[in-house]
Amino acid sequence: MRTKPGAVLLITLLATAMSAPARTSELASLRSATEWINSPPLTAEGLQGRVVLVQFWTYSCVNWIRTLPYVRAWSQKYRDKGLVVIGVHSPEFGFEKELANVRWAAKTFQVDYPIAVDNDFAVWRGFSNQYWPALYLVDGRGQVRYRHFGEGDYVQSERVIQKLLAEVGARGIGQDLASVTPSGAEAPANWANLKSPETYLGSARSENQVQWGARLKLNEWALGGNWTLQRQPAVLNEANGQIVYRFHARDLNLVMSPAAGSKPVRFRVLIDGHPPGAAHGIDVDEQGNGTVAVPRMYQLIRQPGPVADLQFEIQFLDPGVEVFVFTFG
Repeated sequence: MRTKPGAVLLITLLATAMSAPARTSELASLRSATEWINSPPLTAEGLQGRVVLVQFWTYSCVNWIRTLPYVRAWSQKYRDKGLVVIGVHSPEFGFEKELANVRWAAKTFQVDYPIAVDNDFAVWRGFSNQYWPALYLVDGRGQVRYRHFGEGDYVQSERVIQKLLAEVGARGIGQDLASVTPSGAEAPANWANLKSPETYLGSARSENQVQWGARLKLNEWALGGNWTLQRQPAVLNEANGQIVYRFHARDLNLVMSPAAGSKPVRFRVLIDGHPPGAAHGIDVDEQGNGTVAVPRMYQLIRQPGPVADLQFEIQFLDPGVEVFVFTFG
């Protein structure tokens, strides 16, 4: 779960809460969306009598990606029963503000429900939200009845959907839950073996960086080559730049983008100095080769066997890559 920079963490991961009725529906903030995808603009007035699921997301966030199979399944299962799912895209990184990139993400991740583009964070503020991802369930009177932040609690969330639909008179809901089998980057994290935290590389939130050549302790990392640390990304100025990171997790992901005006950037990944082989992620081959062509999250490592401390290295063969954040699973 990501917290917007500057926010105060008010709850623990995976916390949920039932809320008291609000005088003014948070749905009124939908009028401030800067753009809509998959739908004409939706309004609080037009949604009266419907149960509404609002999820705040930003498309490079691994925590959101891992919740998506459930939200997608609920939209498909309950849309004919009166559920309206709205994904509010509030961008974390600069490239996520570009409408073309959000449209690409919607198509790639098969998000076919309405998307409110929230580049100004007006809807975010209307819900007093602080997290990616965040799920809100709104009843037929426009009142937020349930909140969930982060991953997990899918059964509880779906039971509340069923309860709220029954309240508005939907029939044939039953007690069966949606069938969900996540795979690839959408698969749940291996929480029991996850010992590495989300790690930002830009100057605004960077932690645990050490000098190139130092012997790395767990969760330390270093840059080799000619880099510029900008507020959000680290930017490679010359070819053959490197990043090393000592991590402990099944999956290692890295959010990357070609710099503005740059061509796709070739890279190679190594684990403890060797090609990843069977431990390669979906965005590299067994030899560790890959290309940064689109601004997004790249899954670089998925270990098939026991998880141990490993030294990850990525070598960029071309200049012009921007690297934002390591995430793990």
